[in-house]
Amino acid sequence: MTSQFETRVVPRSAYRFLRTLAVAAAIVLTIVSRAAAQELPSRLSDSTFWKLITDFSEPGGFFRSDNFVSNEMAFQYVIPTLLKTTQPAGVYLGVGPDQNFTYIVALKPKLAFIFDIRRGNLQEHLMYKAVIEQSETRADFLSRLFSRPRPAGLDTSMSAAALLHAYAPVRSNDTLYQKNLKDVRDWLTKHHGFALGDSDLTGIEYVYSAFSAAGPDLTYNFGNSRGGFGGGYGRGMPTYGDLMVQTDGVGAYRSYIASEANYQSLRAAELSNSIVPLVGNFAGDKAIRTVGAWLKERHATVTAFYLSNVEQYLWNPGNDGRKFFENVGTLPLDSASTFIRAVFNQGGYGGLRGPTILASMVDQLKAFREGRITSYYDAINVPK
Repeated sequence: MTSQFETRVVPRSAYRFLRTLAVAAAIVLTIVSRAAAQELPSRLSDSTFWKLITDFSEPGGFFRSDNFVSNEMAFQYVIPTLLKTTQPAGVYLGVGPDQNFTYIVALKPKLAFIFDIRRGNLQEHLMYKAVIEQSETRADFLSRLFSRPRPAGLDTSMSAAALLHAYAPVRSNDTLYQKNLKDVRDWLTKHHGFALGDSDLTGIEYVYSAFSAAGPDLTYNFGNSRGGFGGGYGRGMPTYGDLMVQTDGVGAYRSYIASEANYQSLRAAELSNSIVPLVGNFAGDKAIRTVGAWLKERHATVTAFYLSNVEQYLWNPGNDGRKFFENVGTLPLDSASTFIRAVFNQGGYGGLRGPTILASMVDQLKAFREGRITSYYDAINVPK
């Protein structure tokens, strides 16, 4: 007679079947879970774009220059290496004005965030956004950016040097400037519906007036930090035109107006709201950390972070460099995530003004946590 407490032995074949069934169920649940999770969008709606700006930005701070354009002549030199070590469709982070556009065109991220302590940089990027989106070609873009009537005979096959040469003798036109300025404002506030206040609209006008006044001769230190352009065009600094005709050091022209294809790639990114400018201090408590959390929710990875030489101001004097590295530690990274730095002839680097160097973000975070990065010198030299 069999006891009600008798143990029944499950055949081994049935056990294997049940185990296979459990594994299959787990795989299905994982697929469903991943499908339900938020992913990095290929484009942002106008409302989302503006919400990211307003929700992620910090209060504006001060820098000694308006920094309308870069002062780094060799920033393209690292692009050939970056193209070998990074993958497209990631997330690009940067600082400052339009040198970011050249990196974005080359690296082809799915999304880009541009941080800067100055709200003026956000205003400049919004100005660029409106100008680029309204300009179907590079020739149209240069005309609108500098408020110069478009010369006859320009076509999409021309080099950046040829386009800039054509615009060199053309003078700014105040009537065109006033029309374009209104178009910029209307594009941002009416077409996109961005809730720009009077201070931002005034800031955009300030930036746009500098581009109109100086044209392709605009430099990094044009003006004197919102003091009415008292600094002149700047001695020893590259002009906008100079920067647009640089190469990557091995013969390729990679600026965002070097070719029509480059410009159209940039324009597509702007039209999809994929370049998001933020007001953010590298050592602040909000902007970088909030972006990091948002990206992690969407399973995104930072491909590259262009720093210019901001760390020089964080470490010297003060200890904000530590806060910056702690902020970087909140970002989603992988082994290919790369810092891009301008060094300005410090730490043993000589030659061109503002040579550009690369470093693994993961390796540098490890070095920081191990106490091997405690200064700006360490940041640009450790690990080798």
